[in-house]
Amino acid sequence: MKKLIILILLVCSVAVHAQDKKRALLIVDIQNFYYPGGKAELYQPEKAGENAKLVLEHFREVGDLVVHIRHNFEPGGEIHAVVAPIEGEKVISKNQVNSFRDTDLQEYLQEHGITELVIVGMQTHMCIEAATRAAADLGYNTTVIEDACTTRDLKYGDNTVKAMDVHYSTLATLRSYAKVTTLKDFFHLK
Repeated sequence: MKKLIILILLVCSVAVHAQDKKRALLIVDIQNFYYPGGKAELYQPEKAGENAKLVLEHFREVGDLVVHIRHNFEPGGEIHAVVAPIEGEKVISKNQVNSFRDTDLQEYLQEHGITELVIVGMQTHMCIEAATRAAADLGYNTTVIEDACTTRDLKYGDNTVKAMDVHYSTLATLRSYAKVTTLKDFFHLK
């Protein structure tokens, strides 16, 4: 009987602990202007958007919180259809690179008891990096899904840094702030 009571208490403790870890998905700036024909076209935005859609579908399926972030920019500032919000999902508009700055994102996450963030979106070297660093500074356990993000070529003087070099160098530094993983590893696919 004593072993049964200990087992029940252990199971209840694990269940309560599992509920303590609340997770949210931040979909950052997957907007029309980053797609072909847009004002700020990125490298392979379709691929990153489709991968973000898979993560979004998973979060919706398991009932975890979803937050859409959109940068106030026109033309093309609408959230892309591939990850369009549905009723009940929070949409935050921002004017800064950092999704937390001058928005109610932190308050919204706190209201929902969020302790873990998964971040996907555009651009890796700007808004994804800023959101990830800010999230780490605020104490969130953060994961960035590398192939659900993308960026662009950058120019510095006469030099052009290819988008994938920008992407991977940014992700390399973000490993100090977050877990950086692939979509496949996030879903533990074989």
